[in-house]
Parts: sequence; C-alpha cells; structure tokens
Amino acid sequence: MTDLFANFVDNILFVLQRITWLSILDLLLVTSIFFVVLKLIQDTQGIVLIRGAIFLIVVVALLSSLEVLPAFSWMVRNTLPALLIAIPVIFAPEIRRTLERLGRAGSILSTTQTTSGTPQVIKSVVKACARLSERKHGALIVFQRLDRLDDYVQSGVRLNAKVSPELLLQIFYPNTPLHDGAVIITNETLLAAACVLPLSSSGVLTESPERQMGLRHRAALGISEVSDAVAVVVSEETGSISIVDNGRMIRRIEPNRLELILKALLHFPSADKGIDALLKRLVEAIQFKKETNP
Repeated sequence: MTDLFANFVDNILFVLQRITWLSILDLLLVTSIFFVVLKLIQDTQGIVLIRGAIFLIVVVALLSSLEVLPAFSWMVRNTLPALLIAIPVIFAPEIRRTLERLGRAGSILSTTQTTSGTPQVIKSVVKACARLSERKHGALIVFQRLDRLDDYVQSGVRLNAKVSPELLLQIFYPNTPLHDGAVIITNETLLAAACVLPLSSSGVLTESPERQMGLRHRAALGISEVSDAVAVVVSEETGSISIVDNGRMIRRIEPNRLELILKALLHFPSADKGIDALLKRLVEAIQFKKETNP
C-alpha cells in the first residue's frame, strides 16, 4: 500500500515538473472550447445527442478492446471515418445556431442604426398587452431587430400599418381571422399579422410541469433562437405577460416592468457605436440572464 501511494506521488510530481505556461494556456483553451460548446447546446436536443454519443462510444470502446471479438474490432475501425462525417449532419441545427450567434455578435460592432422599437411603439404595445392580459386574450408580438424576418412576414397577412393599441386589440380578439399567429413590428410599422413562426427545439419548457406552455410560448422561443428578435407573449389561459430574447424567457411581468425591459432591449441611441454599443449589450444580456436564472 505504501509503495502504491509512493508511485502515485511520484507520477504527480513527474507531471507537475513538466508543466509550463504554454501547457497551462493549452489546457485553458481546450477547456474554454468545451465549456462554450456545452453552454451553446444547453437546454437543446443536442445535449441529449451528446449523452447518447458518449454512451455509444464507451460501449464500443469496451467491446472493441476485447481480443475475442476481432470481427467487431475490424468493423469499428472501418466505420469510424463515416461516423466522423455523420457528426456535422447530426448536429447541423446546433452548428448553424452557433454560427448565427457569432455573426450577430460581429454585426453589433458595425451597426450605427437604431434598433426596432420607438418609445411610442413600445408604449402602444405595453398598453395593448395590459388590456389583453386583463381580458385573457392570447397574443404574440415580435420586434424585428438586425436580422430580417421577411420569410416569416410572407407567411402572414401583410398590413404595413401604424402600430396602435386599438389595432393590436382588434388583431388578437378571439375568433377573428388574424388572432392566430404572430404580429411582426419594425420601427413604427406593423408589417404583418397571423405570421407562422418556428417552434422552439429547446427542452426548457418541458423540464418541469410549471414550464409546460402552449404554442405561442414555443413560437416566441423559436423565433428568438433563429434570430435576434424580441418577442412578447400574453397567455390565453392565465393572462400573464412574458418576454423572450436570445432563447431566454422572463415570465409574469407587470406592464410597467415590461416597458422598461423593452426599452432596454430595443431602444439604442444612434450615438452608441462600436465597442460602446457592444459593452451596453453585454451588460443588458447579463441582467437578462440573471432574470431568467433565479
């Protein structure tokens, strides 16, 4: 037992003596890459695929290490290149979502325009949401930002109307032709109503019973996952108001608080440029993350 412990200590010292600053940097880079990848696929189907892949790799490695299974070992060695090609196909949605987020991060540095949502439009949306919440009329309102939503606008009914509380109340009145689907807003214009949005591929809404929500909430999460749009949802069952940005949701928001959050997410003065705009977005993202992860 003493010899075993001594050998263990010697091995540890042998490794520590050969650690340099470059090796530490190398380990930090590899750790950072794994951390970022796991963070990006958190609460998605990708994490389930990774668990299955790890389990399969462990089982295959154990079986192929047995000398009594030469045919199985040969098959594993010959099919490994095909599996490496299949990985990008399996994780195509996660890879695409990651590249889109990187592209949006780069566009923040170069943009000099004000994002969608003027103070008057925000007030109109907040006023409409407050009344819809009191009446328990479901609604889904999407603010277009840097990413254009033309494909989703074309799936609905073109309006090109000025945003007003009365118009939103009429659109989302139950059993009217336009009450199903989402409205998409850019600047002071309501582009279209009854728009069809992609449903979220995230598993967040099904993790616990209280997070099981309807199609409006899933669509709000879905559009925020494939674009930088901000979505506001009014629940038809409870009348609660929720806001979604970058795949994260804040629920049960009061109208006054909704207005403050929308102004923070949508209204950026044109003087904010370059690194100043990026730092501002980072601060707001941290605050939003704290709200969504109590």
